[in-house]
Amino acid sequence: MHLPAKGVAYRMKQKRWNGMRRKFGAVTAAAVAVIVLRAGAQEAVPPTAEALAAISERGQLLYEYDQAAWHATDAVQMANPKTVEGQHCIARKVNGNWTVVFGKLHEEGSRFGITYEANEQATLRDFAVRKEPEEREDEGFFLYAARAIEVATKDFGVVKRPYNVAVLPARAEQLYVYLYPAQTGARVYPLGGDVRYLVDADGTKLLEKRQMHKAITEIALRPGKSSGFHTHVLSDLVEDTDVFHVLTEDPPIPEFIATPHFLYQVKTDGTIQLEKEKKRRK
Repeated sequence: MHLPAKGVAYRMKQKRWNGMRRKFGAVTAAAVAVIVLRAGAQEAVPPTAEALAAISERGQLLYEYDQAAWHATDAVQMANPKTVEGQHCIARKVNGNWTVVFGKLHEEGSRFGITYEANEQATLRDFAVRKEPEEREDEGFFLYAARAIEVATKDFGVVKRPYNVAVLPARAEQLYVYLYPAQTGARVYPLGGDVRYLVDADGTKLLEKRQMHKAITEIALRPGKSSGFHTHVLSDLVEDTDVFHVLTEDPPIPEFIATPHFLYQVKTDGTIQLEKEKKRRK
């Protein structure tokens, strides 16, 4: 089952910033002060516009994947909530529309048996479901994605809370596998505890593991909140799941992210803006 997960990252609650003006200028000043203290004399090269655009694109695709898997699962389970229990749910975007399949990887790992297929209709909330009269075997993308999920989840280990998994295409026909905590309460968004794996083209070998954020914080989206803010210490870049988080909030609000050397803003459309760079010593 795919549960709708609503975000990943560290975040500081707005109430901790007593005296902060509602305008973002005050947020920027405070965040830059934190960056300068933590960064010391180290220098960092700001990311290119192309690099930020790539992160934004992956984050937006991850959001679409999550929505497609969520609503397709609901559509399949309307008749019987246990219809696809224990099966993999895998989504793929082709020609602008999402297809979501449900099935099982055969023991020898050479075939993926599909039992249900759901196709996007007018929106990501509307899917038409077809039950396969006989299990349909796939030997392409869905097989490779199912293998990649098995490899990644085995490395990730046992979890004590609901998690979601998503598979997106990467360079050279490789696959990205995301594991991120699922939302378990209305308007409460889990932040952190997410990993992105790079898996080879046939889904059998882990090539790279990127811990995007660490501990999970549950953040309630309160009425009137105009922006969010969190620090990110694992790298100097915004993560794909930071974009995912902003798009998943209802309603979306901008998120400011302070890394050791930079301050970013993820806007409500998923685009990323470099706000400030720490001053370098001469």
